[in-house]
Amino acid sequence: MRKLLTMSVLVYFLYGLFIYLYLFHFTSSGVPPQYAGSLADPETFMDGRELLLSEEYSKIKNFLFFVTTPFEWFLFLIILVTGLSRKMSGWAKGISKFSIVQTAVYLFWLTLFVTILSFPIEWGGYKISTAYQITTQVFSSWMKDQLIDFWVNYLLMIIIVTVLYFFIRKSAKRWWLYTWLLSIPFSFFLMFVQPVLIDPLYNDFYPLKDKELEAKILALADKADIPAKHVYEVNMSEKTNALNAYVTGVGSNSRIVLWDTTLERLNDDEILFIMAHEMGHYVMKHIYVGIAGYLILSLGALFLIDKLMTVIIEKWGTRLNIKGKQEISSLPLFLMLLGILVFAASPLSNAVSRYQEKSADMYALELTKDNEAGIYTFQKLSKASLSQVNPPQLVKIFRYGHPTIFERIQYLEKYEE
Repeated sequence: MRKLLTMSVLVYFLYGLFIYLYLFHFTSSGVPPQYAGSLADPETFMDGRELLLSEEYSKIKNFLFFVTTPFEWFLFLIILVTGLSRKMSGWAKGISKFSIVQTAVYLFWLTLFVTILSFPIEWGGYKISTAYQITTQVFSSWMKDQLIDFWVNYLLMIIIVTVLYFFIRKSAKRWWLYTWLLSIPFSFFLMFVQPVLIDPLYNDFYPLKDKELEAKILALADKADIPAKHVYEVNMSEKTNALNAYVTGVGSNSRIVLWDTTLERLNDDEILFIMAHEMGHYVMKHIYVGIAGYLILSLGALFLIDKLMTVIIEKWGTRLNIKGKQEISSLPLFLMLLGILVFAASPLSNAVSRYQEKSADMYALELTKDNEAGIYTFQKLSKASLSQVNPPQLVKIFRYGHPTIFERIQYLEKYEE
């Protein structure tokens, strides 16, 4: 156990050192020399202070992403090798003979333990974002969101883990297939209820107040043959200075949402470009393509987890204090493998997302014929979030579900040509 933990700490340290050197010393976020002075060059739309802050903040934010992503895997490993997972399973069994109650008790202790140990990282990210004036949320409001996250995730996990281990115990060889089949309607159900049940827990949503702007947006939707009736705005100015708009939900609960920060800082033409972009997602059915891609990847992930858990428990089950994958105490191993596979698949999922986002940008161009509004929109988005215009390649591959601002402005400029 000591050797395993020592090796894990050493690997984690070397990984963190590599990421630090890569982000802070080995890479540059400047635009290629031939694009200096172009509309994609941040020096043309940011002042010296904004350039400095965007570079600092982006490097810190990217560093935290890369070093904290494996941290949760490391926590799960510690929970296993120290025998804490088995102890929590014993506590749960001592409280009730019903498996769903045992699962709820075990998950409460596991979620609480991981949340407490991860809290300094979450708090540090909040303080950094506040220091750079990206986050405007007061600490009490931020803590409220953290508590909502805890309980929402905990309640969902009770449902998911109860079903998962029911299938593992009933069919050790085919549990991954049965779990996946049941996840299909469950995923659609979550996407259907999210706009009306989950999102309002965090923010207030209401129909767009600016009726003149809403009429322009609905006219644009009609031009695109989209049966839209309402556009929603959300009061994000209480929490952030960043700008955003998005499509959420499926079926009759699907909606287009604008942050109030977007409404305050962009003019009507720029907002219409963003709306045309979101309409492009609707027209090209990107939400459903995304669900299909998620389901395909999840099927592969569950199959691989089944095979990996079998091999790992056979070889190192004693060291990890796991007798079999049907035990609830094996859950940290399942979650650790799931996290690793999701991270490994992120370059593929991000590449698909970037393709969809570029398609939506092209659709917005064709619908509005206003590439100038698009260029100014992306410049303002970059300034508001202090994001790098041309981030390092590893950051783009693992973090960017959108094309970089540099790429987006470049193909908007080429539209005229």
